[in-house]
Amino acid sequence: MEPVITHIEQLTALCNAVDAVEGIDGLTAKLKGLMPEYPFECVLSRGNWHRLGGVVDGDYRQVSDNISLWAEQESQGDVENLVAKYLGLGYFATRLAGNTHYFTAPTGNGPQEFLQLEIEELQQVVDRPLVERDWFPDSIEEFLDPLDYPRLEPEPIGRSYYRFRRMTPIDKLVTEKPSGNGTHQKLQRFFDDWKASSACEGEPFCRHWVLALREFADRDGETRINAKPISVFLGQLPDLPSADRLSGAELANAVHGYDRVLGYPFAWYFMMLGSMASNYALADAVLQDQMGAYDYLPKRDLKVLREWEAMPYGV
Repeated sequence: MEPVITHIEQLTALCNAVDAVEGIDGLTAKLKGLMPEYPFECVLSRGNWHRLGGVVDGDYRQVSDNISLWAEQESQGDVENLVAKYLGLGYFATRLAGNTHYFTAPTGNGPQEFLQLEIEELQQVVDRPLVERDWFPDSIEEFLDPLDYPRLEPEPIGRSYYRFRRMTPIDKLVTEKPSGNGTHQKLQRFFDDWKASSACEGEPFCRHWVLALREFADRDGETRINAKPISVFLGQLPDLPSADRLSGAELANAVHGYDRVLGYPFAWYFMMLGSMASNYALADAVLQDQMGAYDYLPKRDLKVLREWEAMPYGV
């Protein structure tokens, strides 16, 4: 297999070349053509986020695609002069409305053995007038992202396009030096529980979950990554069964029904780990049933649940 760095260069070029009009199916086909050794599938798209865009004139012609660099160069450190210079010209600031498409491909039999590829789909839209009369920002930061400022309807400018975000070998991420805040150990246990439970009997982990990755600097200034498991379930996630109202056969039917909706065994347990601690009562209720007359969990799942009871955790 080619080095990851080579694939990154190729993926960057591919994303720049593919027309977003072709949709996710077209992008997936191109990915499989580029990297046939990895069975990539798009498992999740997360949108409704945005970032700063650029500057356009009154006819929506591009002046700059990076408002931060443009403002720094044009202001020369004097935001008042910048405002005065462009007052009355009818320029607009834009923002990038984004969707992140998550592609995953198994690379082995373990739940953490997969590649996660993130590709952004970006659309430049009108955000606001660049400057307004009687508006006097105190700094470049306020100029770039003013809090109290008239916003415009987000009219699209140009066509949407793809940009490569990152590709992460998750097994290597898990074996890196822990971040020191405990999330690394919890994530490893999450994977271990998946492997030990009946959940591993179906499709690979990466067809049901992705990791939301966030970079941060530790106390030594080194870049670390926090990773939080996110379900790829489409639509509104069902509520976890109520431990307060159900027990016995009703609770058994509820947890198995929940698993069927999510599409894999023991799903209620893993969804519980990613939810509020108040839902942990569900695990206690299931364990209470197992100590009584009910036996509706596979032995391997019961073992995982008892180990969780001895040392609870969540992700």
